[in-house]
Amino acid sequence: MNGINIRTILPADNQALAAIVRNTLTEFGVNKPGTVFDDPTTDHLFELFQQPNSIYFVAERNDEIVGGAGIYPSNGLPPGVCELVKMYLIPSVRGMGLGQQLIKQCIEFARSAGYNQVYLESFPELQKALRVYEKFGFEYLDGPMGNTGHYACDRWMLLKV
Repeated sequence: MNGINIRTILPADNQALAAIVRNTLTEFGVNKPGTVFDDPTTDHLFELFQQPNSIYFVAERNDEIVGGAGIYPSNGLPPGVCELVKMYLIPSVRGMGLGQQLIKQCIEFARSAGYNQVYLESFPELQKALRVYEKFGFEYLDGPMGNTGHYACDRWMLLKV
């Protein structure tokens, strides 16, 4: 896809990914407490994704990290449910289908890891992302699942895989 390479996370990716996450939240005005913006794990994604049955995919273009997305067995989720997490792209690669490719790879990983549902949390300010999730078949929930610690999120979605 237009010179974009998708691979799994490396230790050296932490700083660039944390910046992409925080810059995106700031861009959309959701850089507030109770989000991944102030979550200390945002600065240590490689270490976070060493958890069994988790994965983080990093997208690169011309050796520059341009985004990523992951699957994680978040605290308090029911058995068989994982979370699609930290799905962020820099502005210059949005609208190219890269987000859809990352989501597809995350869903495929979730299936292969034995999960039967994928959960996510988001914000109404991220309308384009919400529409992409809807196209994949994610359905809105009335409230949060599990205990992610991201209490500021107010859009919750679930997909049966």
